[in-house]
Amino acid sequence: MFGYFQMALMFVLVLVPLVVIHEFGHFIVAKWCGIRVDVFSVGFGKRLFGFKKGDTDYRVSLIPLGGYVKMAGESLDDKVTGAPDEFMSKTKMQRFYVAVAGPAMNILVALMIPAIVAMIHLEEPAFRSQPAVVQGIQAESPAAQAGLKSDDVILKIGDQENPTWSDVDDYVLVRPGEAVPLTIKRGDEITQTTLPIGVQEIEGDKIGYDGFIHNGTLIATNIVDGKPAAQSGLQENDKILAINGKPLEQSNNGQLALITAINGSNGQAVKLQVERNGSIVDITPTPEMSDGRYRIGFAPAVRYNMIARSLSPLAAISHSFQQNWRMIKLTGTAIGQIFEGKRKVGETFTGPLGIAKLSNQAAQAGPSVVLDLMALLSLNLGIFNLFPIPVLDGGLIFMLALEGLLGLFGLSLSLKVKEKMVQVGFVALMLLMGFVIYNDIAKSFRSSKPPAVQQQQPVEQPKPPDGK
Repeated sequence: MFGYFQMALMFVLVLVPLVVIHEFGHFIVAKWCGIRVDVFSVGFGKRLFGFKKGDTDYRVSLIPLGGYVKMAGESLDDKVTGAPDEFMSKTKMQRFYVAVAGPAMNILVALMIPAIVAMIHLEEPAFRSQPAVVQGIQAESPAAQAGLKSDDVILKIGDQENPTWSDVDDYVLVRPGEAVPLTIKRGDEITQTTLPIGVQEIEGDKIGYDGFIHNGTLIATNIVDGKPAAQSGLQENDKILAINGKPLEQSNNGQLALITAINGSNGQAVKLQVERNGSIVDITPTPEMSDGRYRIGFAPAVRYNMIARSLSPLAAISHSFQQNWRMIKLTGTAIGQIFEGKRKVGETFTGPLGIAKLSNQAAQAGPSVVLDLMALLSLNLGIFNLFPIPVLDGGLIFMLALEGLLGLFGLSLSLKVKEKMVQVGFVALMLLMGFVIYNDIAKSFRSSKPPAVQQQQPVEQPKPPDGK
């Protein structure tokens, strides 16, 4: 029960500020345009407390799932008097400014968070910015099936030329199950091959994996109090050398082997050999079932050779634009795959339950991961609200554009047509919300079933721990 409360709390702490920022964008531009704002509410439902200043009631409401701004004459149900401070009394351009301000605020926040973090402390694995030169290959992995070998240089993957490892990881991540062309250089010879990208399922979501090995140091992180790892004496940053007497590679391949061994323990005690302050320590935790997997309550991580630096304001802004553009491209690729029949809708969109789970995992991983998640959610919230669906900001922008176009021919958009468009948009939005919530529940049920032990590669990107 406490776990569900914690998830709900993190959902509120992560998502609600982003929604309030969105509404503040509408509010501040409405005020600038001289529109009377009757209510600015944090939360929905019954008013709990607040104060009134000028024409606006600033309130905190009962249901903490976002917030809203109520402008005079904004709703089609409102009685329009023609007063100069009503929404509909303003020019189309002023109404456009108000509509676009909310998404713009979210996109601005998505740009600000990575930039501020980069100015304070930016730390990334060194290999991700380096040319894609193969260090090692997992046995029987997609890379092995493609015939790749150590020291091969990937010159092109798909349509991406001269990729870094970050480019390769991103390309593979959103193309599970696809076969993509590779151009590689081996010595002085350039050859063509095909990489059959594998499918890895994490918490019901399918992502691609390739089987490339990146060397580092396998360590224990995010040890959960009261779980077997902590009870048996595992400590933060212990270097994990072996499991059940079998040495582990100090790489993502060793991370994979460790996860597979714990998940395949069937609840029997496992013996971990770790190095701590130059001494060898044996630890014997007993895995317990959690979310359909055997876990011992920590996140095995590979500590790579890191590049740590603080960027200048201009460099940090450039870094932030690059990161946000990267996420837009990944999202666009995933959505495009839906229309191509390569990806299911349920594998692409995450609803409130999924966001709550991600928020909780991010909180366990640390403040930097929470900030990364908030930046990503803010970007998605801003872009989603620009979709031309009536009842969303993009729907209002679409109707304003349509009104302007019809005005060129002396026509107008009647109130009845607007009402029908809003009704259709509302039904479409409710169906979409119902679908993503159902999909969240279905994924939770799927992930609660013990999976067959299979070889999988952990995601190379920084991510919240899953409490192995």
